[in-house]
Amino acid sequence: MAPIYTQLRNRARKIVAKFPAPDFYKDFSRANEQSRHLVETDPIITELRLFVAGQIKDDFGHGLKHAIKVAIDAGTLMIIEGTNAGYSDNFKARSVLLVQCAGILHDIKRKHANHARKGADFARKVLKAYPFLPKEIEAISRAIRNHEAFKNTVTIHTPEGVLLSACLYDADKFRWGPDNFYYTVWDMVSYYKMPFSKFIEQYPKGMAGLAQIKSTFRTPTGKKYGPQFIDIGLAIGQELHEVIQTEFAHLIRS
Repeated sequence: MAPIYTQLRNRARKIVAKFPAPDFYKDFSRANEQSRHLVETDPIITELRLFVAGQIKDDFGHGLKHAIKVAIDAGTLMIIEGTNAGYSDNFKARSVLLVQCAGILHDIKRKHANHARKGADFARKVLKAYPFLPKEIEAISRAIRNHEAFKNTVTIHTPEGVLLSACLYDADKFRWGPDNFYYTVWDMVSYYKMPFSKFIEQYPKGMAGLAQIKSTFRTPTGKKYGPQFIDIGLAIGQELHEVIQTEFAHLIRS
């Protein structure tokens, strides 16, 4: 990573540390811990994590660390929404496993064009080696296919499949909050070797895109809590921009 980005990342992380965690983690701490435990201990998830670890790296901001966070939050959302929908304990547990698998796999083709579609196709092949029914594999694959923002989605024909897809989407978009400025931005500029001048030029566009995510959350819980993730991300981004304009002004002019 270029020294300028190392400095900015350090400043950004200090800014992030000043903000409280989103309310989602306080209000649903028990469900979040339950989901985290399953991601860390379930044998299917463990095997899938090891497979994905051999396929992707974290240098793009969407590697295994990102996938695990998405899997945990997607599982949390499924516990919440599955309970609210009246799912049986067994069906809810299975649904949590499915959405966590989708979370682990969703960015497996992140470095490719049309990564959601290619990731969905790849997931169908990979999951044939795991103890899933064909309809479960299809539900996971369609959720992966539909996880991008501002893109056309494929039709899902069951309420359970729609919920699985929505939980994956919302958990992925939660990462556009504090995580964006703690991890993702810096991994991406480092990967692309982006000149600082281009980073400054694209900053307003990036912030505008971040703001647009607020209206796209899909689950009831995501619609309630997701905008706060984005608002925190926007506040962090605005404060960082002010730091750039003052402390790094000499680099903007050069």
